[in-house]
Amino acid sequence: MIEQGLTLSDDQALRPWLPDLSRDDQSRVDDFITRASASATLQAYRSDWRLFCTWCETRGYRALPATPAVTAAFLTELASTGSVHSSGRSLSKASIGRRLAAIVFAHRAAQVDPPTTQEGAAALEKAMRGIRNTKRGERPAKKHPADGDVLRDMVRTITGDSLQDHRDRALLSLGMMGAFRRSELVAIEVGHVVEDPRGLIIHIPVSKGDQEGRGQSVAILDGRRMEPVRHYRAWLEAAAISSGPVFRRLTPHGRLTAHGISPQTVALVVKARAAAAGYDPALFAGHSLRAGFLTEAGRQGANLFKMKEHSRHKSLEMLSEYVRDQEAFRNHAAEGFA
Repeated sequence: MIEQGLTLSDDQALRPWLPDLSRDDQSRVDDFITRASASATLQAYRSDWRLFCTWCETRGYRALPATPAVTAAFLTELASTGSVHSSGRSLSKASIGRRLAAIVFAHRAAQVDPPTTQEGAAALEKAMRGIRNTKRGERPAKKHPADGDVLRDMVRTITGDSLQDHRDRALLSLGMMGAFRRSELVAIEVGHVVEDPRGLIIHIPVSKGDQEGRGQSVAILDGRRMEPVRHYRAWLEAAAISSGPVFRRLTPHGRLTAHGISPQTVALVVKARAAAAGYDPALFAGHSLRAGFLTEAGRQGANLFKMKEHSRHKSLEMLSEYVRDQEAFRNHAAEGFA
């Protein structure tokens, strides 16, 4: 059975167990260990670990420490038929790999040997190799990018003057024009934004690609098509926001709160506004804003190095798929005889 207190609902499984330290010292160590991984990654690990714990509990297995055999049984079920804890469908090899990473992370945080280093780990590695071979060639499902045309349609359908309307216009236009990740977008505070005659300069203290927390700045170019600056100013004025989070939660009655929105809210806004513009909401997600900028920039022939600088990708290779899709028919080899 699962040990009491070792669930991610209270984060104890993501904290090192250091009984020889004082509470203040342990809290400080915990804080820096948490910073070692991006908040979005930790959130995903928490979710994955809860699913694994629930799966183990229903079968009477021990989740911490979990044996290689138990871990292999969990992962191979996800790869074949899925489970009631994964919406009843098989998962991709990338998703299965992340769940294994979450299990390993939780074990190391609790200072116990993860299943990948225990006796019998070779069988687990073979099971993972079999999963990768079985799912070889599968293409990960991609969400539709909210490129220039799509984003324009989405924003144009927001014709109201409510706080939600103002917020969503600013969220969509700023999110796309900054090529922001969801976690970066929701973390923007008023103090991070500097106005410039050409647009906005937004400072990102910490992001997925900046684990050391050196900080990065993003230049938001003002323009007549996306109008991110106008929508940003209109939202702050309508909501009377002068400090703290830029994008705030609203009550069910539309009243402003002091709390920032969650990354999931970004996805919900994108889906809702896509549906209102006549698009299938199932094709869109929070990443559609970031993908939309890169897709549009690639279509317009933007310099790849400038795209990398703006999107804060670690390598050009990670950008290649966005450009490759747009270049597929340009100067085609069959253009002279098709």
